[in-house]
Amino acid sequence: MATIYDLKPAFQNLLRPIVQNLARLGATPNQITYAALVLSFIAGGAVALTHGALWTLLSIPAVMFVRMALNAIDGMLAKEHDMKSDAGAMLNEMSDVLSDAALYLPFALIGGVSALWVVLFVIMAILTEMAGVLGALIGGVRRYDGPMGKSDRAFVIGSLSLALGLGVLPDGWFDAIMIVATVMGAWTVLRRSVRGLKS
Repeated sequence: MATIYDLKPAFQNLLRPIVQNLARLGATPNQITYAALVLSFIAGGAVALTHGALWTLLSIPAVMFVRMALNAIDGMLAKEHDMKSDAGAMLNEMSDVLSDAALYLPFALIGGVSALWVVLFVIMAILTEMAGVLGALIGGVRRYDGPMGKSDRAFVIGSLSLALGLGVLPDGWFDAIMIVATVMGAWTVLRRSVRGLKS
């Protein structure tokens, strides 16, 4: 099933000049990973502290895009500039889950949003990434199957945040979309688990 992750090669091509410059400057994958993590906590913290002030909601799509770019850059630095390490791989996987939680959980504090579905969405996100990593442990291949991978979750939350900030999201739609996204997340966990066992 096609996901936003399938656009990664084209996105990486756009980022390659930046990656090359960062490598020349001595940047490391772990530094980029930490930058993405700090950005996520700052943005999520702003949403939480203001209970979804308009400026925080409108900033989330940009934050999601920058985080996605940073996530691609750290991997490219590691793979294309011989900076791979076991510690970096562990940091990358753990920081992805922490960043998701930091960015998504604060939406539970926004008035009119069901905290239950936000929390379930985050739990499903964690299980999705666990299933992906376990695929590598069991079958030797890290699973990125959709339909609700990391990039897809970022797109959903970024779009919902923009719609909330612009005031164009009808009442109840946020929760309805979160329910659908959570169900799709559960399907993703199942697909990654099954394919991980078969690989």
